Amino acid sequence: MSYTALAVLGVIAAVVLDLAVLRTRLLTRRVFWTAYAIIVVFQLLTNGWLTGRDIVTYDADAITGVRLAYAPVEDLLFGFSLVVQTLAWWVWWGRRLNQSGHDGNGVGRAAHEAGRAQPPAAGLPPAP
Repeated sequence: MSYTALAVLGVIAAVVLDLAVLRTRLLTRRVFWTAYAIIVVFQLLTNGWLTGRDIVTYDADAITGVRLAYAPVEDLLFGFSLVVQTLAWWVWWGRRLNQSGHDGNGVGRAAHEAGRAQPPAAGLPPAP
């Protein structure tokens, strides 16, 4: 399978994961697209530098040949799918932990209510 086909499958998988499987709907939010715009700038700088200096090369038969800042467009597709999947899982797990009563520091709601748990000092992990 070509790099192009794999990149397109990666994007499709990320979109399905976000919208249908995890239902985080990040792709429908302006804040996601703002964050992604920042990420893609740095991706283009890094990827363009690596491919422009021939540090990373690609088989011409495995890509479309369309490049942006020296980088094949397939790299942008893969980067997009990686960012979407990472953030979708991050949001999904965050919601899941909040629903289960964890405070994000590994302390359950019952311990807080019983007064047995003290919040950690600023910037420090909770005591064992």
